[in-house]
Formats: sequence, structure tokens, C-alpha cells
Amino acid sequence: MEWYVSIVKAHPITSAMAQFAVLGTLGEVLSKWLGARRIFSPFGPRATLLRMLGWAALAVCIKYAFTGFLGFVDGLVSHGLLPELSAAGRAFAVSLSMNLQFGPFLVLAHRLLDNAIDGRPNWANLDKGLLSLLWFWVPAHTVTFLLPPDFRIGLAALWSLALGVILGFYARKPAA
Repeated sequence: MEWYVSIVKAHPITSAMAQFAVLGTLGEVLSKWLGARRIFSPFGPRATLLRMLGWAALAVCIKYAFTGFLGFVDGLVSHGLLPELSAAGRAFAVSLSMNLQFGPFLVLAHRLLDNAIDGRPNWANLDKGLLSLLWFWVPAHTVTFLLPPDFRIGLAALWSLALGVILGFYARKPAA
């Protein structure tokens, strides 16, 4: 793990971009595979590369949000607007504030990027994406913010893959 921490410390933005480009895109591919109940190329090489670039761009926003919302919650505590928090309470407060304030922007930005890549508008199930902020991302990021800082972005990228698997499982077509 020392090699991972040294890379993350030396290249925080680039490593975030790489982790999300690979794991976020893989989550989307697995979602399509599970939904269709078969292995295939759901996007083609060009669209896959564009999706990876989209995930990399989102990773920059996520990396900054992780730092910013830690400061936000700490600022609320220091000004007496939140009580002193345990580690778990702080992790939950950061996750909740980030997902309620930054989360909707990220869901919409992700959809806009997907629409641009696909060359057509698709706003179907946007409500489900927004609801995932509550049922998936708040608990997931609460766990994430309990970890040391150098592991947070990597786990968040893994959560993106996990959500793709969950969504693919629930989008499965009936077996033929």
C-alpha cells in the first residue's frame, strides 16, 4: 500500500482522474453487462475513451469537493453551528452536506456529459440518480470519510464501480 499512498500524495489530481476513469467506466460497463445478461462492448472504443475522460473530469470536481466539504463542516463546528463531532459524526456530516449540496450538481453534470458523448438527450431516471445520493452515496461516503485522506478518492472510485453493479443488477432483462 505504500506505493499507492506515495502516488496519491505525489499526484493527487492525476491519481484521482486515473482511478475514476478506470473504475467509473468499468462500473458503467458492468452495469450494461448485468442489465443485458451478457458480455459485450456497450459503448465502442471512441465512446469508452470519452466516458473515461468524462469520469476523469468528474474526479477533479470530486477531489476538490472532498477537501472543501471537510473545511465546510469544520467551519460550522468552529463557529458553533454544529456541535463537536465524533469521527463518525464528522464523517456523516461531511457526507450529508456534500451529497445534498454538491451531489445534485454532480449527477446533472454526469448526465450532461453522458448526453454529449451519446449525441442525444437522455433524462430518463434522473430522479433515481438524485435519490441515489441519499440511499447510496450518503452511507458510502460516511464510510469513505472515516478513512485516512489518502484512501478516500480510491474508495469513492470503487463505490462508483459498486453502484454500477447494483444498478446493473436491478436493470436486468428477464432471462431468455
